Amino acid sequence: MAGAKILCVCQEIFPYLPESPIATTCRTLSQAMQERGFEIRTFMPRFGCINERRNQLHEVIRLSGMNLIINDNDHQLIIKVASIPAARVQIYFIDNDEYFAPRKATFRDADGEEFEDNDQRAIFFARGVLETVKKLRWKPDVVHCHSWFSAAVPLYLRNCYTDEPLFSSAKIVFSIYDDSFKGVWGDAFRQTMLGEGVPVEKLDEYGVLTYENIVKLVIDNADGIVVEAEQLPAEVEEYLAKSGKKVLRPTGDITSEEKLSQYKEFYDSIL
Repeated sequence: MAGAKILCVCQEIFPYLPESPIATTCRTLSQAMQERGFEIRTFMPRFGCINERRNQLHEVIRLSGMNLIINDNDHQLIIKVASIPAARVQIYFIDNDEYFAPRKATFRDADGEEFEDNDQRAIFFARGVLETVKKLRWKPDVVHCHSWFSAAVPLYLRNCYTDEPLFSSAKIVFSIYDDSFKGVWGDAFRQTMLGEGVPVEKLDEYGVLTYENIVKLVIDNADGIVVEAEQLPAEVEEYLAKSGKKVLRPTGDITSEEKLSQYKEFYDSIL
């Protein structure tokens, strides 16, 4: 539906991070859907490995400064923006002096080990996106979350922002890629979510929050699922099949008109 508003919540976007299926899809979709008449707002984390000077990021003072409480600690929310060259697409970056800026990496340290607080970083990212959209007074029709680092967004929307008029009618789409994490989202994630108002049974029914169980949780809180992964874990595939949710398994290259049309038709069907 031309004119509809799509909030894209991305864990990585090219050219700010190297090309990958996620980074390329998020960059291409943002531009292509905007060119097709949708109104787009796109967010990603401001990882410390992103060169601010080269990519011309600058802070938006009127949107920055809020403190978000994660695991009983205050963390300052910093918002930066940049425009993708030749694309007329503006990207909003969620930044913080503990979770993102000092670490010259995305999700793993120099030894290839996952950061132990990736779950808390994901919470901060989700809250940062939603609170910034509130400050912008922008009402999305679709919230499209790309891959596991955005997984807290659907949980927040369906449990903690239900009385917020800006999000009350938004449809949620979640894209699954060939990208996962090996650890678990532990007590810090659980306690923060409970403190935000998520009912305990909404978390406990999934057991240990492994990657597979996080994806199941998101499936239950989404209206539509996009499968960009070549092969899903067997238990996720089975869970998705039983969920009754609308599913898109797009084919072709992300830059092709065929694939972009599949996405547009899927958005239209969700709306």
